[in-house]
Amino acid sequence: MPDSIAEVRLLDSGYSREVRSLLYHAYRHEPTFAYLFEADRPGFDQRVRATVRELTNQHFLEELPAIGLLREDRLVGVALIAPPQQRLDITESWAWRMRMLLTTGFRCTRRYLDYHAAVLGCLPPGPYHILPLIGIHPEFQGKHLGEQLLDALHAWCAEEGSSQGLVLDTGNARYLDFYRRHGYEELGEVALGPIREHVLFHPNPRPESQLASQGG
Repeated sequence: MPDSIAEVRLLDSGYSREVRSLLYHAYRHEPTFAYLFEADRPGFDQRVRATVRELTNQHFLEELPAIGLLREDRLVGVALIAPPQQRLDITESWAWRMRMLLTTGFRCTRRYLDYHAAVLGCLPPGPYHILPLIGIHPEFQGKHLGEQLLDALHAWCAEEGSSQGLVLDTGNARYLDFYRRHGYEELGEVALGPIREHVLFHPNPRPESQLASQGG
């Protein structure tokens, strides 16, 4: 298999353990998580691991879509997708909130909920798919797998057809040019302490029939 190619697969809960491990490694050094879960306080890694576990478990419990990249049956990239009608369900679950309180504490849970609400507050009216978590395993970064994962996500959202496009956010400035090169537009910024979280949107391509009617 060429170095830059992976198999795209729609994942089910059987991949939950692999998804949790990959996303933990992808997010434990991200500035957003460093702020939300207080990297300067003991127990940071455990709080990140617990958050990723609870988000992933709830995602699969609600049977929401997840797209993975696999190389030789190893999961190397994943994106969790929240459909428009369910974009708030996970954080509104009292069972999820209680597990977060018990594993990350009140302050970090509150920070996460405020962050989540602020990101959603940047969205204009309309249906959108949202990516709560997306990552390439650090061992496989720099191999163009991020581009492949985005291409797969854009194709899936365009085919699924229930929204106007895809929304994600990042507090890592080095990713901004990458997303912009792939057609993302900035919707707004969220201040998280010293972090500036950028909320980005990728519109679905318009159907050919609509383009033809406008052209005529």
